[in-house]
Amino acid sequence: MMTTSETETQEPRLFRIGEVAERAGVSCRTLRYYEELGLLAPAEYSTGGARRYAEQDVARLLRIRELQELLGFDLGEIKVVLGAEDQRAGLRSEYLGGADVGRRREILAEAVEINERLRALVAAKQRRLEEMTRDLDDNAERYATRARELAGEDPGAERAGS
Repeated sequence: MMTTSETETQEPRLFRIGEVAERAGVSCRTLRYYEELGLLAPAEYSTGGARRYAEQDVARLLRIRELQELLGFDLGEIKVVLGAEDQRAGLRSEYLGGADVGRRREILAEAVEINERLRALVAAKQRRLEEMTRDLDDNAERYATRARELAGEDPGAERAGS
């Protein structure tokens, strides 16, 4: 059994690229590509150059996947979101780190601005999704009308076709 002092000095577990890829349901190539784009960076590299990921890296990867699947964001939009989230985390750390009252006001103003940018990005995506939903609803209505016409439920359709 480990004592408290042993667990405190123990380094956090690092994961190999294959383990991380499997957890997130992506390929190793995807992780390398995300690194190329600046979306995800491994915590460290082994002496042989192999990527090693920490738990927070895995959490970031899962966030990327969530933004792709839930909101349908492309990688450019995800980079904007992650950058904003990183900025907010830095501001939060500074705020909690004992910034003076004047700086705390500035931090809050910056956080509000970042939040508004993210809201605008999500709102734009929502508008596009709502537009697509309306188009699909219009299509469904047209298909139902055509089906009724073909079934002879709409007597006006027969006259118009004669």
